[in-house]
Order: sequence, then C-alpha cells, then structure tokens
Amino acid sequence: YLPTVPVRNADGSYYENFSRGGYFNPVSIIDNATEEAKSSVFLGVFTAKAKLPFGFTYHLSYSYQGSNYMSGSYYNEYYTEHYRDIRIVPEPGNNTGNYHFLSGENGVASRSTSKNNDQLLETYLDWDKRFNAHEINVVLGYSYQKSIRESLSGTTTNFPSDEVSYYNLGMSDPYAIPTYRAGIGSYYTPALLISDFARLNYNYKGRYLLQASIRHDGSSVFGRDHQWGWFPAAGVAWRVINEPFMENQSLFSDLKLRLGYGVTGNSLGIGPYSSKMLFGPVGSFYYNGRLEKAYGAIQNPNPDLHWERTFTSNIGLDFSLWNGRFEGSLDYYRKITKDIIYSYAVDPSLYPVSSMTANVGEMSNKGVELILSGTPVQKANFKWQTSFNISHNRNEVVSLSNDLFQKDNVLMTEAVGNGQSGVTIQILKAGMPIGQFYTFKYAGKNADGVSQYYDHKGDITADMSDLKAIEDYYYCGDAQLKALLGWSNTFKYKNFDLNIFLRSVLGAKVFNVTWANLNAPNSARLQNIPVQLASASTGDYNSSRYSDRWIEDASYLRFDNATLGYTLPYISNSIKRLRIYITGNNLFVITPYKGIDPEINQGGLAPGVDANNFYPKTRVVMFGINASF
Repeated sequence: YLPTVPVRNADGSYYENFSRGGYFNPVSIIDNATEEAKSSVFLGVFTAKAKLPFGFTYHLSYSYQGSNYMSGSYYNEYYTEHYRDIRIVPEPGNNTGNYHFLSGENGVASRSTSKNNDQLLETYLDWDKRFNAHEINVVLGYSYQKSIRESLSGTTTNFPSDEVSYYNLGMSDPYAIPTYRAGIGSYYTPALLISDFARLNYNYKGRYLLQASIRHDGSSVFGRDHQWGWFPAAGVAWRVINEPFMENQSLFSDLKLRLGYGVTGNSLGIGPYSSKMLFGPVGSFYYNGRLEKAYGAIQNPNPDLHWERTFTSNIGLDFSLWNGRFEGSLDYYRKITKDIIYSYAVDPSLYPVSSMTANVGEMSNKGVELILSGTPVQKANFKWQTSFNISHNRNEVVSLSNDLFQKDNVLMTEAVGNGQSGVTIQILKAGMPIGQFYTFKYAGKNADGVSQYYDHKGDITADMSDLKAIEDYYYCGDAQLKALLGWSNTFKYKNFDLNIFLRSVLGAKVFNVTWANLNAPNSARLQNIPVQLASASTGDYNSSRYSDRWIEDASYLRFDNATLGYTLPYISNSIKRLRIYITGNNLFVITPYKGIDPEINQGGLAPGVDANNFYPKTRVVMFGINASF
C-alpha cells in the first residue's frame, strides 16, 4: 500500500481505490473489524513424599491445568461490503496465498469458546543403597496423563446495527440471505498417555557410571493393537580423573568420557482420531425440493498406526582444567527417526478416501556440539567469565516409502504471487535435507533487460512458455544452517556488572518470496516499487519469477542481550541489597540478507521461506531495580 496515499478523504471517509484488486486501506481494515479474546488459566500442583523402611522413598505428584478461552469477532457492514478476500498470514509450509473469504452482508459475527483440561499423575518408588564402593539407585514408577480439548463456535450475518457487534448473535437474520448458511462448529478430543518406567543408576568408586532405563508407554492416538511401545536407553561414563594414574597430575581437575544409546517414542502433534475412520459433510443434494447435506467418510482408518521412534547414540567428553578455571564438553550424536507419520495417497477404488495417515518415512540427524567456558581474568576488583558454544547438524530425509506406501517426493511451499498460483519452491526427497529448494535457475538478463532462465537441458530462454514447472527445476541449496554459535561474557568491576550475549548463524539460506513479489518493474504505474528497480526494464515480465535468484545468504550475527547493573553499597538495615540495571534486547544484527529479518522459521517441514509472514524481532530497552529486604 502506497505510504503517500492519504488515510481519509476530506469529508472524513476512508480513502479507497477499489478498482485495484486486493488494494485495501489498512487503517480502514483495522477500524471496521473487531477481534477480541480473553483467557483464564487455573494451575494446581500437589506433591507428597514418604520415607519407607529399608531405604525406600515413595513419591507422589498430581498436577491439573484448566484453561478457558473465549473470543469474538465482528466485521461491520462496511467491511463485509468491501473486504471479502483479505490475505491470511500463513504458517510456513502452508499455501502462502491463503485468503479470508467473508460471505454475508450487513455485518458478520463469530463467537467461540474452548476449554482445555490437562491432568498428570506421577507416582514412583526409589531405592538408594551403598555397598562399600558401590552405589545403587533404582526407580520404579507409573504416570497417567489425560488431556481433553473441547470447543463450540458459531458464525452468522445480517445484523440490524453494527452496535450489536458479536454480543448477541440472536439478533442476526441470516435466513434473509438465500445463499448464506450460518456456521456452527464444535469438537471434543480426548487423549490419554500412560507410562510404566524403571531406571537404574550405578556408581563404582566414582569412576565407572551406568544408567539404564526402560519405558512402556501407551497412547490412545494410535491404532488399537499398536498403542503400546517399549523404549529402552542406556549410558555409561568413565570418570578418568578418579583413576589412580591421574593423582599426580595438575592439569586436569575433571575428565570424563560418556557413551549413550536410547530409543524414544513420539505421539505429540498427532490428532486423537488419526487412526479412526471419520465421517463428515461431503457435499449436498436436493431431496423433495430441499437442499440436504450429504455425509460420508472423510478420513480412512489405519489400525496399524503406531509410535514414531527415534534412535539416538552419542559419545561425549567433559573436561576441566586448572582447578575449574577452564571447562568444556564435546559431543557427537546421531539420531535416526523411523516410522514418521505422514499422509500418503491411496487408491480411491480400494479406500473411501484418497489419502491415509501412516508410518512410513525415515530421517537422519547427526552433528557435533562444543561448549567452552572459563574465567580468563580474576582479580581482587575485576572478574571476567566467558562461555562459548558452537554446534553443527546435518539433516537428511532417508526414505519416504515402504512396502505398502510409495512416495518419491513431496513438493512443498506454494508461495503464490504475481500470477504464480500453485508454484512450489521446496521439495521433500530421499537423500536431501528438509528445506531443499527446488525451483527455476536464473540466467541473468538478455540485451532487452528481460530475465532469463535455464531449462533442464541447460539452454537459456526468456520465454516462460518454454519452461515447465518441475521438469525444468534445479536443486538450489537448502535452508539448513551450517553452524550455530553463541558467546556470553560477564564482567564484574567493584559494584558494577556487565553481561553481554551474542548469537550467530552461519550458512543458512532463505528464499525471499517477499522481495520476489515486489520485484515487478512493469507495475510501477500502479503501485510503489523498490528503489532498486528504478533502472529495470518495464518489459521484464519475468523478473518476479520464483527462482534461485531469490535465495539469499541469511547468515547473521545478532547482539541478543546486554545488561549493565550497579549494586549499591550498604543503605540501611531494612534494605539488604539494592541493584539498579538497564537491559537491552536485540540491539543490532549484522547480515547480508536483504529481507526484514534473517531469523525466520527454521523448523518444521518448510524452513527458510520469507513470504511476508514473519514479524521482525523488536528492540527492547528496560530499566529495573532489584531489592532485597
């Protein structure tokens, strides 16, 4: 929206230009809509512990959290007349061209309420025993976790006055509009997770350490015969520093080698009814002169749906030098996640619905982590403590298929812009990492200033009709960062203290869809364009075509936090301590990235896409006082 355009006309009405599609006055959108929400949360925790004979201790804990949410929205008569297709800001990986379509007239109101209840009961028995140089701790336990999500909502239209807002839906008259259907929705989703667990810790002379555990977890979200799973884990450590041959050395104050292996199960993010056959509306039909709603299967059952499993192995080294003046740890890990749950296409002639949720995929993550910390300077009035960490992870999609379900690849992220509906820019494929960019390859501009691209044969063309989506795509790097770094420093001088923290990401790439959509020099007569396009050819209709041209280096160095404080000396007997401080968050960022913020989503199945759907981090400065009485 042009910033030089006035918000209102001279008569006080909103300035609008409805001759341009999707060009709406943002102030008017805000003023003519009401969206409000309120919530309340109750949290209670009960714990008990009892000492029993023979070294046993019994533990019991129960927690309850109840949350209630209520929201209401009202889009007034002006809004429903003029703003029917407002773009929704999507989550990464979804179709970034989602729109909010309003039907109805004379105002549309919605009201919803939801309630979440979470209960967790944990009870376990532990036993500690020491036999000369042997120390043993055994834990046996049981946990019960129940979650219930329920909601009720309604939407209606045609109000006698905008003053009614969403407070009285009964004053609407939706039936006066033949094409409108009032919306009513509700859901009830219970989920249950039960676990039996056991753990053994063994310590011999502080040199040889063993921890072994096993869990038997059951979740109601899986198929009836596959709700339970066994998940073992074990770890051993050698405390080298406690060996006799280390007694006469002065370099190390601690030295330990670690080795671990374990299996964990995942049921998070999986709907309580994912394994069930679901029925719902599938259309409508006329019967005896009336339009009736048709019902049918909308989800296939999968009684074999079971736990996702992650197999993790790691080896590590912990060390401390010069009486703890310098410390560090080094870890190498490898994680293999199997039976990943995903939606797969099935033959509609064999199943009621053309897709099924199933355990198929496999993914690998492996990497290294290094943490170093120390006290380089320690004087009577001055002390400097520092900590540095760096990590690297390599991600790979190992497989998307098995004997029953076959999938070579999954095209991800429909960015949608400038006539590119349905165009994808990422791909999930075996042998590639998550966030693999898959798009056209840019070949610069020709003599007429028109953007050109390579086809799959390596030939260059400026005629987009010669290029075909997918067939002429190239693998163009991925969004996986190569290294993550953090550096923390604390300085103390007499009564002053200063803490600073810097964070950096190296090697990350971001597909700048926002910049691509703005790169349309031929639209200069209609809308504001970036200053970088001032000399671009207005005949370059290919300029905003999604390609590797818009994949940018999103490495950055961010000054995350700095805190300067001063502790006042003795004030009075009633005030034991008084500290005044100032804190700044997100002070600056150094990056080659041209977008608003390089730190966009790096998780999920579609990381590294900036499609005008991320709000930049804010800079915050705070003043405060800490007092002890």
